[in-house]
This record gives sequence, C-alpha cells and structure tokens, in this order.
Amino acid sequence: MLKISALIIIVITIIIFSYSVYIIYQAKQKTPSILKIALSSENIILKKSDLTQRQLEILLKVEDPNFYKHNGFDLSTPGGGITTITQAVVKQLYFKKFKPGLLKFKQTLIAIFVLTPATQKDDIINIFLNRVYLGNIHDEPIYGFNSAAKKYYNKDFKDLTENEFISLVAMIIAPNTFHIINFPERNLNRVERIKLLIDEKYKPEGLMDLYYGGETYRKSKGKIKDFFNKVIWGY
Repeated sequence: MLKISALIIIVITIIIFSYSVYIIYQAKQKTPSILKIALSSENIILKKSDLTQRQLEILLKVEDPNFYKHNGFDLSTPGGGITTITQAVVKQLYFKKFKPGLLKFKQTLIAIFVLTPATQKDDIINIFLNRVYLGNIHDEPIYGFNSAAKKYYNKDFKDLTENEFISLVAMIIAPNTFHIINFPERNLNRVERIKLLIDEKYKPEGLMDLYYGGETYRKSKGKIKDFFNKVIWGY
C-alpha cells in the first residue's frame, strides 16, 4: 500500500514538473514579441517617471508593498494579497481569458521564471500603469491611469489631486464595486481606509487584509463559503 502511494506521489510530481517546464518554455518563446509590443512608445503613454514619489509610494503600498524585493511572487507581506503587480501584468499580457485555479499556477510560474528575469522592474510598473483595468463608463472599458484620469476627472494625469489619484488606486481591487461614478460612497470609504494605511495609522493584520478595516461590499455566498473565506482569506 505504501509503495503504491509513493508511486502515485512520484507520478503526480513528474506530471506537475513536466507541465511547469512546458508552460515556462512556451511563455519564454512568446515573451520577446509580447514585451516589444507592450513597451512600444504608443502603448506606454504614462511612465513611472510621470508619477511623483508620493504617488508611487501610495500605489505600491496598496498594490504590492514588496514589489522591488520579490521575484514576482509574494505571500509574506501583510496586506499584499495573493496577486503581485508582476502577476497582474502577466494576466494582462499572457491570457485572453483568466479564471482562478490552474491558471493561477500558470500565472505564477510565468511571473517568477519568465517575466521577472526578462525585464526590469520599472518596465513592469510602466506596463501596469498603462494596462490596469479601471472600470467601465457607458460600457466602454477603461485601461490605464492616463485614460482613467481623463474619463473620470476630465484631467491630464499630472493634474490629479492626491485624493483623485487615490480614488483610482482604490478601484483596482474591484473596479465595478468601487466605481467612482456608480458607487461614489464605496469609493470614498476605500479612499479613507487607504489614507489611514499610507499615513501608517492602520497596519494590515494579515496577507488578505486588503480592505484595511473598511467595507468589502461583498455579497454573501452562503454561510459555509463566507465562513471559509473568513478563515482562509481574512474577509
């Protein structure tokens, strides 16, 4: 019985390893052309250098506190969640449709072994700034901070106030839930919690403390699912 169990474990390990090698190899073949397009001048409208130091600190503190230290994957930073900026960029560049589950494993492999070694951290930030999804207005999807500044505030990005910038950052976690126009009170609630975070008046209590004590506005999925979400994810 023990021998059969050991054999099963070995077979599963070989399958996972082979799958991982295949995914990494495939992604590496595509990466040069993917990055050439993603980093082209027509696609990089907004750069890290266009952000003030304060704006960059706010973005990273909310979205990926350990961004400049990890290898594209991080499950150790309180408030960091299970998706880094690098993983978010992988999702944008390598997937047409993304659903949690096996694709999360694929996303993580590409983040660690393909995208991080292939490009600079600042390039990853530049792609994120221009491709992050920031909701819809009249069924038109909005991607990137520059477009969002114009659509939501009728301003160039450089003219945003700090509160306006934070309101855009507040949308990233769930753009339709924290939509600036459709749900202004929700967005404001998250903005106020983010301000407590960046002013160090609130410290995340765990990996999935992503709302900093504020409202999640999540619909109940049933007592059992809600219980396990609370135990596993902290919300």
